[in-house]
Amino acid sequence: MLGTVLITGGASGLGRATVEAVAKAGGRPLVIDLRACAGDVEHVCADLADRDQAERAVRELAERAGGLDGVVTCAGIDVCGRLEDVPADRWERVIRVNLIGTAAVVRAALPYLRRSRGTVVTVASTLGLRAVSDATAYCASKFGVVGFTRALAAELGDEVGVTLLIPGGMRTAFFDGRDEKYRPGPGVTLSRPEDVADAIVYALGRPPSCQVRELVVCPGTETSWP
Repeated sequence: MLGTVLITGGASGLGRATVEAVAKAGGRPLVIDLRACAGDVEHVCADLADRDQAERAVRELAERAGGLDGVVTCAGIDVCGRLEDVPADRWERVIRVNLIGTAAVVRAALPYLRRSRGTVVTVASTLGLRAVSDATAYCASKFGVVGFTRALAAELGDEVGVTLLIPGGMRTAFFDGRDEKYRPGPGVTLSRPEDVADAIVYALGRPPSCQVRELVVCPGTETSWP
């Protein structure tokens, strides 16, 4: 039994798949997203680029549920292009959502997770380990998530489980609306978000004596790893 798990970005993509996987495993999913969730999933709408909104949303859901047993930070955005061509406000929003938003959610959730000896799963990317052109904002944010999570694990020890998830490309709407050169080419294999969500549920279910610190989940032909 997973207990109560808060999932950011739970209205779509990997977040939505994680909501479904948590529910299937007997847990109670709670969602923070910019938009409302389909169905009867408990949620709060908030912009994770705004620290106050993020922290209020965590506290509201945690208090409503009577605590938290897990947190999964699936929310993430991207903006493609060369550094000098991407508007500064759009570039900085990627950092605020992907990195600062992750830290804000985890910070607000820690009092609840300490009480339950719960688990945090942060979602980075293979582009948090390997840099590519025209992705300075995304790489900076995901390299930041990698460093943040490793440092958090060292800081918390066995007080709270900490898992860093490093997924490759997935079949979600993440690539929609991009210039063709920034979309996966023909023949590229992408993971099903449902399969990645299964790995998240596995990490959430580990006891304090057997934590999963890091997971790389990607197709065998992933080009952005190692």
